[in-house]
Amino acid sequence: MRKLDTLFIGLMLFSMFFGAGNLIFPPFLGAESGTSYWLAMTGFIVTGVGLPFAVLFAVSLVKGGVQTIGNRVHPLFSTAFMVVIYLSIGPFLAIPRNANVAYEMGVKPFLGKSVNSSLILFLFTVLFFALVYVISLNPSKMEKYMGRWITPVLLLAMVVLCVVGFVKLDAPLQSPSAKYESGAFSTGFLEGYNTMDALAALAFGIVILTAIQQRGVRDRKQLTNYTLKAGLIAGVLLSLVYISLGLIGGKMQANGSFENGTEILSTASTLLLGQSGKTLLGLIFTLACFTTVVGLTSACGQYFSNLIPKASYKTVVLAVTLVGFTLSNLGLNQILKVSVPFLVTAYPLTIVLITLTFFHRFFKNAKKVYGSAILFTAVFAVINGLNTFGLDLGPIETLRNLLPLSSVGLEWIVPALVGTIVGLVISRFSAKAPAEVVTVKAS
Repeated sequence: MRKLDTLFIGLMLFSMFFGAGNLIFPPFLGAESGTSYWLAMTGFIVTGVGLPFAVLFAVSLVKGGVQTIGNRVHPLFSTAFMVVIYLSIGPFLAIPRNANVAYEMGVKPFLGKSVNSSLILFLFTVLFFALVYVISLNPSKMEKYMGRWITPVLLLAMVVLCVVGFVKLDAPLQSPSAKYESGAFSTGFLEGYNTMDALAALAFGIVILTAIQQRGVRDRKQLTNYTLKAGLIAGVLLSLVYISLGLIGGKMQANGSFENGTEILSTASTLLLGQSGKTLLGLIFTLACFTTVVGLTSACGQYFSNLIPKASYKTVVLAVTLVGFTLSNLGLNQILKVSVPFLVTAYPLTIVLITLTFFHRFFKNAKKVYGSAILFTAVFAVINGLNTFGLDLGPIETLRNLLPLSSVGLEWIVPALVGTIVGLVISRFSAKAPAEVVTVKAS
């Protein structure tokens, strides 16, 4: 495969990852973390870039991808987990979130107060999802559309905004907010969940591997090698964008308080470039959200058409598009209300599953190790998710708070380690049992 093909696949991967959350959260982190910015941003990049890269690497190492990795716990778990992940990062959460943000930033700022916003949202999503459907129908041409055309335009727009911001914004970083005064790294680590990129990487792995295989690459080592190169290109670009947006957010802190990253970028673009800045920002958000939705739609199409033989790729893409379109018209606030509880539940399971994959060759009885580790992790991940959703769990919540790292939202780490150790012990005793039986019979 040519080096240029690797570059364009890397750019396509960047464009698929780079969506609404990737634009919104870094500047807000920069504004809130202040002088603790670099430590907080390091934590953010670990989960926002490092973890998705690790997921892609793990998927490329295993024949059968994520489904095979999940089967190491149990086939039912594998299917259930992946269906939930695909539906969440697809039509029920990430897709409508990105479509809504594209509207909020690309269209709404230019509307008058007397305009029927609901009607314009409806018309915008009709056009948005029609284009998504057309491009998603041809996954073999996605690298051409997104890697060669859309992504360069997106990157150019980002460079213009960031360069002007660095030149014109010279305010020093302010004092950090309360949650970043101590534990800036862990707070940034948890904020990286909001990009949803580690979960998206579970889905995008199949898209990237397909794009590489279409260029004649079949050998597993070569597939892994090209996947790593494409992931490295995407990871470097994402890191540079996050750092740049975060610094703009930090420098904007001197201009007042902001409720979210969207407000920061809107104010910054208007302050730096006037009306042109608002237009530039609208272009950035629309392109970023569009490419992510295309990537997610295609990934869902490939997964569910393989899972359900009677459902063709075209049928699944149409269904995903229609559901995403319908939910997009419910409004952004309703969508975001569900996202955080889901993320704090799904991310620990994903992290543990991928981490175990890298140590798989050391496990003699892998299913017991995987099953025990996931079980212990899932209990506390679900508790944390329910708590984040606003449910009062009483004594269970008290128990959770007693665990190490609970104050920074990482209480699942110790149970995950305990579960892994328990699984290793059980697998070792299971391996010894047959030998002991044989010895007794022989005597």
